[in-house]
Amino acid sequence: MRDNIFVSELNQTYIEDLEIEIVERKGIGHPDSISDGIAQSVSNALCKMYEEKLGEGNILHHNTDEVQITAGDSDPKFGGGSVRKPIDILLTGRGIHDYVDENGVEYHFPLERVAIKAAKDWLKENIVNLDVELDTVIECKIGRGSGDLVNVFDRESAIPSSNDTSFGVGFAPLSETESLVLATEELFNSKEFTKKYPATGEDIKVMGLREKDKITLTICCGMVDKYVKNPEEYKAACAVLKEEAEKLAPKYTNRDVEVFINTGDNLDSDDEAGYFLTVTGTSAEMGDDGSVGRGNRANGLITPCRPMSMEATSGKNPVNHVGKIYNILASRIAAEIAEKIPEVKQVHIMLLSQIGRPIDNPKAASTQVILEDGCKLEDVKADIEKIIDEGLENITDIAQDVIAGNARTF
Repeated sequence: MRDNIFVSELNQTYIEDLEIEIVERKGIGHPDSISDGIAQSVSNALCKMYEEKLGEGNILHHNTDEVQITAGDSDPKFGGGSVRKPIDILLTGRGIHDYVDENGVEYHFPLERVAIKAAKDWLKENIVNLDVELDTVIECKIGRGSGDLVNVFDRESAIPSSNDTSFGVGFAPLSETESLVLATEELFNSKEFTKKYPATGEDIKVMGLREKDKITLTICCGMVDKYVKNPEEYKAACAVLKEEAEKLAPKYTNRDVEVFINTGDNLDSDDEAGYFLTVTGTSAEMGDDGSVGRGNRANGLITPCRPMSMEATSGKNPVNHVGKIYNILASRIAAEIAEKIPEVKQVHIMLLSQIGRPIDNPKAASTQVILEDGCKLEDVKADIEKIIDEGLENITDIAQDVIAGNARTF
């Protein structure tokens, strides 16, 4: 058992007993989430490019977690408007363009082409009403990696060395409010839902407020104008979202739930400017810029009542960047502890790295728990330590999970 695993009781109120809880989820069409999605898609594409040339598991140093979106300009209209100025998307970060292996074989990687294609593919898959070729301008400015970080990355070892002194956090289980907020956005952005209700754009933000035993959901959704012919159809589309959210709520909570949709609208207006209308389904077409790491954390939520890392998880390399790996791992370990040890009501995990140190051997792996009444820490401490130890033992599995799309980053 590692000697850097620390388990203690959490001196904090159980999340469901807090009088006020706030939870947010930015949907996949929010400009910040688009930045996250593109950043992660580019990183995955670079990983695959390196592996195709160098062999499975041979991923070169890169970080693509600096995507910036500058909003375009559009003219949404009931029945269908137009994009007047395309969205500017800047891909930045670091990567390896040229490489010489131990046998002196030189490799030259088409990094820019691969990155731009990955960005376009993600947009086409996720923002379905966006004409990627006409309504976006994608520029790649991914530079060469810093020598010291590349050196840390290239050190020969079965276990990669951490490229940063940083920390990752995770917690479990999700509260009722957290689960409901996450599920609501995922429902509205599911392929089945948008096929049935095509007016629903991908730019959805769900804000949850729990006041004791009442949950309020404030949902903002950019409606796609070509599927909404007039204010009456717009109001009907909003009514569908309200009804579907109310139907979903009992699956996650017995508390009273009140739902509001697009509260910024001026429903007495016949002018499109009074409604959250979009041409493409995202406010990136006109109203909002976006950046990586400004939205959801690695578990898909923004949770000010919980421990959070400010790291941008999306786009960081999955091999040795602990800003990505430790946030994913901490969430997984927390979920496993909550699932397998019923005496644990709530668990917080913090993993602290030290640059140059093997990623499976953090400087500290701290776990804090709230236990069920009558349970003592010594009753569960060994089981908790075992789960943490096994998680760290298998930490290198995260890289392939990320590349395969089996690990959430935003």
